[in-house]
Amino acid sequence: MTQQKGQLARPIFAKIAPHEYLVANLARANTEGSEVKGTRPNGRTPDEARDFDVHTGSLSQAHGSAAVRLGKTRVICGVRGEILPVTNIPQYRPSTITPEQAGTSEAESDNRRQLRDYDLLVPNLELATGSAPEFLPGGPPSVLAQVLSTRLHALLHSSGLVDAEALKVWHTPRPSASEGDEDLEVDDEEEEEDRTPEIKAYWTLYIDLLFLSFDGNPLDAAWAAIVAALRGTRLPHARWDADRDRVVCSPPSVTPTPPLTLRGLPVASTAVVLVENRKRQQRQSSEADSAHWILEDPDRLEESQCHETVTVVVDCSNGSGEKTVVRALSKSGGVLVGPQELHALVASAETRWASLSKALQGP
Repeated sequence: MTQQKGQLARPIFAKIAPHEYLVANLARANTEGSEVKGTRPNGRTPDEARDFDVHTGSLSQAHGSAAVRLGKTRVICGVRGEILPVTNIPQYRPSTITPEQAGTSEAESDNRRQLRDYDLLVPNLELATGSAPEFLPGGPPSVLAQVLSTRLHALLHSSGLVDAEALKVWHTPRPSASEGDEDLEVDDEEEEEDRTPEIKAYWTLYIDLLFLSFDGNPLDAAWAAIVAALRGTRLPHARWDADRDRVVCSPPSVTPTPPLTLRGLPVASTAVVLVENRKRQQRQSSEADSAHWILEDPDRLEESQCHETVTVVVDCSNGSGEKTVVRALSKSGGVLVGPQELHALVASAETRWASLSKALQGP
């Protein structure tokens, strides 16, 4: 498209009037009679998302790590586990669930309670200086970083991704000295109570994220990095030493440990709504089709000009897309996205899930 005399250059137009610049790009294909939905300034169609690029095991001193690239958005995640003895938990309540009851609905409810009450999943997000022009050095954590940390914390618990059973350190007391002595009578019920397994400690997972570059859609990129890092997390084998009255860990070279147990593969997909007339925020049936566009996987420019945001978290791991589970759904900032649009966004999230699943499998 050649520039005519009297027209502004594209970079200048984008800086002076970014909203009108976005609308002009999306509406151009419709005015020219093309069958294409329209293209954004970044060259993507409204329903086109960027591909994930995932590398795991990047940090040698972490129990799990991953680096994720989503276009020009790059984030690195490190997971580090620390032992939390139950004696250090002020609000600790002994669980009545035994290892044999793992997998039941009662155990699932109790595990979610323990993850939440004892704060066993601690995400922390930082937007590095220079990752975007608005992030300056020497200041406190930005509002965006605090909001993202809160949303990731809520999503970690609501999605049920981490199996709390894998974070528990169980201990079964030793048999009493009288066991095996045929000459002495032992109370079987008392002996059984003395040998009941009990939880001595938990693993607390500190999940740190650092954005090296920022070009929009930080939640999807951060969540993908968390999922990739947790999938490769290997915690040392921990056991309770009754003689030392403490938890001891064996190095992986002595006792190899499997990866952390996760439930499924939830993937987040975010979209924003660009309104043609920013003064008209309510839906008007006569102009609904031409008044707004739903942009999936927005970049930094698109996010700055859109107020309505929708995030869908889906899990297709139980059937490779044939059985989709919506783990979370959040919507804020407007009323233009209705049930029909939400169904379309869930379908797009399924495609997004396949993209991340393929990236996690590697080349």
